[in-house]
Amino acid sequence: MDLFNPEIERNILPYDGTAFYYGTVLKSAEAQHYFEKLMQDDNFKNDEVIIFGKHIVTKRKIAWYGDNEFLYTYSNTTKQAHPWTPELLELKQKVEEITGTSFNSCLLNLYHDGDEGLSWHSDNEEPLGKNPVIASLSLGAERKFMFKHKTTKETVSIILENGSLLVMKDATQTHWAHQLPKSKKVKRARINMTFRTIVR
Repeated sequence: MDLFNPEIERNILPYDGTAFYYGTVLKSAEAQHYFEKLMQDDNFKNDEVIIFGKHIVTKRKIAWYGDNEFLYTYSNTTKQAHPWTPELLELKQKVEEITGTSFNSCLLNLYHDGDEGLSWHSDNEEPLGKNPVIASLSLGAERKFMFKHKTTKETVSIILENGSLLVMKDATQTHWAHQLPKSKKVKRARINMTFRTIVR
């Protein structure tokens, strides 16, 4: 079996969800090209969230893109989508070809180094509909990514490589939370693109 063939799907969750890890779907030079282009994106802004009534501005930066000026609300804040860039359209097409799924929006996260991460959460906001398909494409530094079952508390970890693709689907967001833990060992930046579909 060719485990490096991106067409091969391998579910890394033991039950109650589906998370396919395709490994690297971009060659090193391709990944570097897109990474450098996206790092120049002026639409990256520090994320703002409201948690327990407290307004927090994160070191992590985000940018939100879509087919239309979609509004996306999470952590009690609302973002409006920017028009696609040529690079993002190219990456979206590649992800759609691999996954066989169409997407109409993408949330980009920029982590400058391992001091920035994302705590436990699920992408289960109402605009995404029930059992959303979310395709996560990673560029730059390798980072550890974790799942935790909401009932059993079992955890699953994976290293997301430069140019790699992870797809979460079926009941994953219902039964599992996920996080990007911080790491003092990571000194390089990482850009993560999560392609998703806003239900009209």
